[in-house]
Amino acid sequence: MAYEYQTYAFEPPPGLTGPEPRHKVVIVGAGPIGLTLAIDLALRGVPSVVLDDNNVVSRGSRAICWSKRTLEIFDRLGLGERMLARGVTWKVGRQFHGAQEVFSFDLLPEDGHKYPAFINLQQYYVEEYLIERARDFPDLIDLRFCNKVVDHREIDRFVQVEIETPSGLYKLETDWLIACDGAKSPTRERMGLSFEGQVFEEQFLIADIEMEHSPFGDAAVPERWFWFDPPFHPGKSALLHMQPDNIYRIDLQLDVGADAKAEATEEKVMPRIRAIVGDTPFRLDWMSVYKFRCIMLDRFVHGRVIFAGDSAHVVSPFGARGGNGGIQDVDNLGWKLAAVIGGQANENLLESYDAERRHGAEENILNSARSTNFMTPKTGIEALFRAETLRLAHNQPFARKLLNSGRLSLPCGLEGSALITPGAAQVAPGRAMVDAPLDGPHGASWLIEEVQGRFVLVGFGSVPLPEVAGVARIGVNQRNGDYPCFTARSGHAIRRYGSEKAYLFRPDGHVAAVFDAPDAASVAAARDRAMGAEMQSDEAPAPQREVTA
Repeated sequence: MAYEYQTYAFEPPPGLTGPEPRHKVVIVGAGPIGLTLAIDLALRGVPSVVLDDNNVVSRGSRAICWSKRTLEIFDRLGLGERMLARGVTWKVGRQFHGAQEVFSFDLLPEDGHKYPAFINLQQYYVEEYLIERARDFPDLIDLRFCNKVVDHREIDRFVQVEIETPSGLYKLETDWLIACDGAKSPTRERMGLSFEGQVFEEQFLIADIEMEHSPFGDAAVPERWFWFDPPFHPGKSALLHMQPDNIYRIDLQLDVGADAKAEATEEKVMPRIRAIVGDTPFRLDWMSVYKFRCIMLDRFVHGRVIFAGDSAHVVSPFGARGGNGGIQDVDNLGWKLAAVIGGQANENLLESYDAERRHGAEENILNSARSTNFMTPKTGIEALFRAETLRLAHNQPFARKLLNSGRLSLPCGLEGSALITPGAAQVAPGRAMVDAPLDGPHGASWLIEEVQGRFVLVGFGSVPLPEVAGVARIGVNQRNGDYPCFTARSGHAIRRYGSEKAYLFRPDGHVAAVFDAPDAASVAAARDRAMGAEMQSDEAPAPQREVTA
């Protein structure tokens, strides 16, 4: 493969020779989700142990599309700029019917954002960068490779975990066990939890190929290309993405009932790739076959065991909602878990993680299922709708927007969450923050850099900001000697948020409340609500679902 894999050394844990002190947090799985959570907690001063049954990063490119919101989260964790520098930036998608382009879209037509709509970056790079970042916190992140969890049980107010290593078995105890152990989660299986939803019969072949020269458009301006019924793969669908290292991801729809093992062979794959790229020289780098699933747990929080990422929910890969949804899971969970551990919030706050991220998973599954049903119709009506939509898309603009090759991942809105104070604004309470460029006391900056990771009250225009314990303050297009003030470069921040408004942002960057004339009491009440003060039951009401077809 183009990527040079390295193994990470197994180091005998202290539990092999004697009892370990009870840990605050144990995370099962050192993939992108588990490592992201460990780094987030470390930045908040919370130690964790990360257990992984392997000692290498992911085999194959796997998740490659990382959304703007995910990059903004990684920016807070100290990884965003490194990922951006390595990744392939894109924002334009093109859709074809046969050989003819019928629709194109621009995911981020306006400038003034630190990060693009998407980058493509192989999962093995993301995991490598996360491991290196985790090692910046040797006193807070205990990363243990070749430590396979074989059993766990909850006892009173802690979880006992049994781990198998090359040097033998040991046990440890933890206040909180976070299962980030993937779609086949052994933690979930041991607990006998129902993991249900829609399983699609259709399969797709993934082939990563290395090409020095691309036969697809301008390689200097990478794009996402999707074909319905292409001449090189008649009657089926195909997808193309460019990745770093001159690697191109090609997804090809297979016949229903195709033998996955037989299809994932060079004998089958090479002629298919040759039909696509023609005489362009290429090298096969990696291949796999996958089947769609849109399934999730009924609950993500089970006592002191919490599920995140694919262990909690799985969607089809079209739309880039799997890995990005998992990163949003831990962005939601990290600050809440730290607040509970630090005694700033009641354990009921974690019920809001369950409610808010189940809502996010439901939104992703709904969009994913709709995309899959359009690409691979199941009924006569679905097939007729797709056929007519594709036919009309050649010359009718209204039909082009109905083409569905994967509604691409957007930040999940949390309107209606128990933690959100209702209100009206250009960026409504519950929505994820929208970035904007700023000029401040120390030069150029970005709104995401100034806001994320803590409670922050931001005043746009001359609206004064009261002092409230536990809430930072910044002003945009105002002057005040009590807190840092910035200028909205090119006016983007004022256009996006309005003037004479104050926004209270949660640590995960979602808007908790908006004010025309904030006073200390109202801001403190909104902050307390965002910390779960008004939650009376063991289950927070789920946010209102608002999903675009």
